[in-house]
Amino acid sequence: MGDEKFQAFLDRIKAATGLETQTDLAASLDIHRSAITQARKKEAIPDKWLMTLYRKFGLNPEWLETGKGLQFLKEDGRADDEFYKVPKVYARLSAGGGSFESHSAIQGYYSFRKEWLRKKGPGDQMVMMDVTGNSMEPELKDGDTVLVDQSRKEIIAGAIYAVGVDDTILIKRVEKLPNTLVLQSDNTHYAPILIKGEEIKSVVIIGKIIWICREYR
Repeated sequence: MGDEKFQAFLDRIKAATGLETQTDLAASLDIHRSAITQARKKEAIPDKWLMTLYRKFGLNPEWLETGKGLQFLKEDGRADDEFYKVPKVYARLSAGGGSFESHSAIQGYYSFRKEWLRKKGPGDQMVMMDVTGNSMEPELKDGDTVLVDQSRKEIIAGAIYAVGVDDTILIKRVEKLPNTLVLQSDNTHYAPILIKGEEIKSVVIIGKIIWICREYR
């Protein structure tokens, strides 16, 4: 396989999954980015990559290599379903007093069109969670349900993230300053939370909030 064909392979992955860069692909394959560079030089696609992409996205290995055949497969070989089911977990994201509830059971599933979801990120890294509290009003309200992309942990200033702090999950706008992490609420009644020094190690960026749904009452 020449470099041109290898690039076509990468282009097919990008179009089908929404993975924008080789760094994104490496993260999805759980490999180092340099492994992609080495594979390009060897003009060979590891079979393990093809199987990982099949398991994660339902992509047809033959189509990935050659561009021929069905783009997506189910385990029984038929065309893949139009919708992807994202689990809603019983873990309430606190946007106020810092309450935290968690349970391993999945409450149910939300169905998203695969074409739409692939443009947002890897479906197997998505999870739905409920919001409690009013610290992010008016952007997010108590009772909203949010879609969290757990593959997007890199902090973009001003973006909204699900953040784990000790035994609490919060939804906040996050900014990274020298030796300081700022968790900012939209509701001006709440002061920013400043996390400094060694305390930063206790913070876990769970994922970026990319979509919300709201039931009017």
